[in-house]
Amino acid sequence: MITVQELSKNFSKKTVLENVNLHVNKGSIYGLLGSNGAGKTTLLKIIAGIIKQDTGSVMVDHSKVFDQVGIKQRMIFIPDQPYFFSHYTVKQMAEFYADLYSNWNHERFQQIQRILKLDINNKVHQFSKGMQRQVSFWLALSAMPEYLVLDEPFDGLDAVVRKKIKNLIIQDVAERQMTVIVSSHNLREVEDICDYIGILHHGQFLFEKDLDDLKSDIHKIQIAFKGDLPTKLIDSFQILHKEKRGSVYLVIIRGDRVEIDETIASLEPLVYDLLPLSLEEIFVYEMEGVGYAIENILV
Repeated sequence: MITVQELSKNFSKKTVLENVNLHVNKGSIYGLLGSNGAGKTTLLKIIAGIIKQDTGSVMVDHSKVFDQVGIKQRMIFIPDQPYFFSHYTVKQMAEFYADLYSNWNHERFQQIQRILKLDINNKVHQFSKGMQRQVSFWLALSAMPEYLVLDEPFDGLDAVVRKKIKNLIIQDVAERQMTVIVSSHNLREVEDICDYIGILHHGQFLFEKDLDDLKSDIHKIQIAFKGDLPTKLIDSFQILHKEKRGSVYLVIIRGDRVEIDETIASLEPLVYDLLPLSLEEIFVYEMEGVGYAIENILV
């Protein structure tokens, strides 16, 4: 379990994080979303114990993280730009990880090698960006961490490898109750694996919520009436976005699905369809509410 309370961080008098509160349950995959410059990478580095917050606390299993070797042996952070020692082969990096992490599993290392099909005797710096990213996951998952912190982790991976890596992560979450925090701008990737979502904007949390609950509260509908949208519909629910195409409205509406259905049925619409709503669209409309709008997202 990871708990962040009233956390703040400044760099050169600039506030990067302000009074951040975050809770990650053991065995869950938490998706950290946010606008560019929101402070996501800084927050991840603080959680991983790489840098220290100015105020507030970060607790992993009720213990502080910074300067705690025992906690850090159970946690691995994969940054957006993986780092390897110059001229080390995969085998040499594996030996370094085996000395560093007490839970290193050589059998797992060999298993993942068979999946990724990379040569352990090749120097890592000679690999492509995508292959170096694979090595990062290969080493990290072989160390059998209890906590895995990922910053833009799938950048540079092709679709087949992404699927393999995600399957390995999900397997560890299911079998070992590994806890994962992942930050990514690719919201479709996040949506595939995460069960909990938090949105950070300008250093402050907008909210954190179970992904299923989040989707059950916001709906995308296609609707048409003889005239304009009825006042009763607008007054009864929060309309996050509306767009008219010909005689048909596309509407993003927040509220209980049953109540929405009953209200719309009473208004006798000419057309009423519920459309799939992606995490990307939810993110956009939540960000619109804080002035970070993107036009014409509806497709």
